[in-house]
Amino acid sequence: MPDLDRWLPAPSLTVSARREARADPARLWHAATTVPLGDTGLLGRLIRWRIPGTTAELAFGELFREPPFVALEEREHCLISGLAGKIWTLRRDYPELAGPDAFHRHAQRGTARVLFAHWIEPAGEGRCALASEARVEAIGMQGRLGVAAVRPLVQRFGHLVGSDGLDAAVRRADAAAR
Repeated sequence: MPDLDRWLPAPSLTVSARREARADPARLWHAATTVPLGDTGLLGRLIRWRIPGTTAELAFGELFREPPFVALEEREHCLISGLAGKIWTLRRDYPELAGPDAFHRHAQRGTARVLFAHWIEPAGEGRCALASEARVEAIGMQGRLGVAAVRPLVQRFGHLVGSDGLDAAVRRADAAAR
């Protein structure tokens, strides 16, 4: 598992998911980064709604490397990205971060920092797993109130990361491995 505490050590909200595959790590990672948003059902529609201008054809590997996201750390079979802003508003209120240092330094009260991590890990018996974790850190009282406002939505729809997103990648990878 990557060191997520390096980026957000004390999140106020966390969502995790993990799915196992028969495919090898390289094939699973390729599938995970090339799945288009349009192939992930409700999860893809929610992402496109929250980030206007995002198309159904955009792959997750591209999504997490383009504004409003910033790639924080990349290595073989691992991508950690972040964004900052007022994630609870209906407007796209995410400042463009110039890089990992800007993510670390972001401390504007009334906002949040959000970390998205995806990686491949061993699962035993020749299998591997695609893992995902999102962490949210509220900044200031208004930030805490904003994060509290979206907590019920995250609790209601957070499972879609696994059921729509990770499952789509595993299906693609396992089908290609046959």
